[in-house]
Amino acid sequence: MLVRLFSDKLALARAAADQAAAAIRRATKEQGGARILVATGASQLEFLDALTKSAGIDWTRVDAFHLDEYIGLPATHPASFRKYLQERLAQKVGIARFHFIDGSAADVSAVIREVGKEVAVAPIDVAFIGIGENGHVAFNDPPADFQTDEPYIIVSLDEPCRRQQAGEGWFADISEVPQRAISMAPRQILKSKEIVSVVPDERKAHAVKMCLEGEINPMAPASILRRHPNTTLYLDRGSASLLSPALQSALREQSQVTLSS
Repeated sequence: MLVRLFSDKLALARAAADQAAAAIRRATKEQGGARILVATGASQLEFLDALTKSAGIDWTRVDAFHLDEYIGLPATHPASFRKYLQERLAQKVGIARFHFIDGSAADVSAVIREVGKEVAVAPIDVAFIGIGENGHVAFNDPPADFQTDEPYIIVSLDEPCRRQQAGEGWFADISEVPQRAISMAPRQILKSKEIVSVVPDERKAHAVKMCLEGEINPMAPASILRRHPNTTLYLDRGSASLLSPALQSALREQSQVTLSS
């Protein structure tokens, strides 16, 4: 894993968008199209804004998937990830093939089977992955299922995860946050050719420490990203603030550090 440190979240977002755009352009040139996996949430706003402004991407040749969606939430709800991605990505750049997860469908199991078949057709070229305050990737809260080979699974959202969603302003309070969601499984995320993980803000500092320091284990779901040979983790000073003094020093001196699994 390559860890890169930036002075603020805007510089972080622009650098991450540059890497993401280059990956999309490269895949399109080499194989005629690109397949991407997109995270949502407040931490991804600046990154997605920068990505949509990137030049030289033929978005009509991009297939897009998203990581997760609440169960039982209509696409019109302000917290719906379908709504988020339509407004902040698909409609802005003209992605024609976005495989949206319908968490409000009557048969959620059928939705999972269908999107799972679509994502398994070919590898994801580049995945954009956030990390939650409790260390989750997608909606895989601790303890995450590191064993399942199913592409998408139904998960229960723990209280820290639900508090984060309310705290970010997507819901009026925690009582409104759904308790279940559809999530891409960790092992499926790792099948992506390249991972760009965008994690700004001091509120993510504890999760970043769990991800980078200590054992790779289901109680620190984001730690599994260290098993991927082509992951770049983008941090700002706030999100890196709880890392060990040695690692912080190395990041300040070099701006980036390579960590082994």
